[in-house]
Amino acid sequence: MNPLALIEKYYPPGTDSHRILLRHSTQVAEKAVAVARRLENHGSIDVSFVEEAALLHDIGILLTSAPRIGCLGDHPYICHGILGREILEREGLPRHALVCERHIGVGLTLEDIREQGIPLPMREMLPRTVEEEIVAYADLFFSKSTPAGNRERTVDELRSSLFRYGEHKVIVFDAWHQRFTG
Repeated sequence: MNPLALIEKYYPPGTDSHRILLRHSTQVAEKAVAVARRLENHGSIDVSFVEEAALLHDIGILLTSAPRIGCLGDHPYICHGILGREILEREGLPRHALVCERHIGVGLTLEDIREQGIPLPMREMLPRTVEEEIVAYADLFFSKSTPAGNRERTVDELRSSLFRYGEHKVIVFDAWHQRFTG
């Protein structure tokens, strides 16, 4: 499976959306692969899958209304995970598809969706495997927005950003950070 060819199937090269998605996904993949390789000695981690999934985790953004990143779809941006899941399931990649759905923040609980009125299906969307957690963790460090998209965010920036959604989100991030860097 060639994730870059799959991206080009949906994102024509030379477009803003292709350039931004590719930059972001490459940054996430590099960090995710570094984490996966660091953890390889402590258990079974599918590093190739981590790289593929990290490259494809945001494939659904094209179907959202996010003009600042070249995406002119009809759906709210928060839906890009489930939209990506649908795309990758149609492509015969169900395991990669779950990464799309479960990578938002540190994951979305049914309670998050209900309490915040998020326009998503009423189901848990939490990373369940170490590979899913690694991609979600790596994704937090990089923005698709310019100029923030050109640099890795700091741990303090991430903690502050996640705190807006509740201390429980920071606790999840801190546990991942400890596990993935310790």
